[in-house]
Amino acid sequence: MARIWYCLALSSTLLVGCAITQSVKPVARFDGAQVCIVVNPAVSQKGFLETYTRVLREKGYSVKQLQPGSAVSDCPVTSTYTANWRWDLGLYMAYADIKVFNNGQQSGAAVYDAMSGGANMKKFIRGEEKIAELVQELFPGRAAVRTQ
Repeated sequence: MARIWYCLALSSTLLVGCAITQSVKPVARFDGAQVCIVVNPAVSQKGFLETYTRVLREKGYSVKQLQPGSAVSDCPVTSTYTANWRWDLGLYMAYADIKVFNNGQQSGAAVYDAMSGGANMKKFIRGEEKIAELVQELFPGRAAVRTQ
């Protein structure tokens, strides 16, 4: 009987540390169609910025990239981002945080966090697909523009 309780306690402990969370606070509606993105050189995966830019353009926004360290008040609508990847049987996006500012005030945010993913195999997502999902939820107000 003691072995059963030990196994249950161990299993419960392992599962508690396997959380993957995601939260999105959509951007409030804003005038204009341009989103400025402050480039983050600490994000080593170029695919993050490329995917973020592509999805915004598909939604009908024009995108202007700002130099690292630019102020969020440099454009009417400005976004910052950070992300990192980890290695565990393969490279996976462990964390992403996108913030959007309207006239210098935070207007929306999206966070994906698999840092405590542990043995949870759902952490092995395609980074580009997760980024696209976050951006779609973060900017719900515009319909996708068909490109040919």
